[in-house]
Amino acid sequence: MKTSSILIKRKFEKLSLLTVLFFASLFAFAQETTEPLDVDITTTKTTTTTTEWMSNPLYWIIGALVLIILIAVIARGKKD
Repeated sequence: MKTSSILIKRKFEKLSLLTVLFFASLFAFAQETTEPLDVDITTTKTTTTTTEWMSNPLYWIIGALVLIILIAVIARGKKD
């Protein structure tokens, strides 16, 4: 008796899951069609180019050299 009730319960779970998935897929396909939109957009874009000092690699190289020299001087310490 207990086995048949478990079997019926599993069948009911499968049927309810199938029903939910069926309606979810119907809802998803219902969203598929869209109305055509006729929108005309005209934009004008004005750009100004400015060069930032951070984008110049020469400043990065000079900064790295200064940092390396500073670390070397500090690492030497005082030899008194």
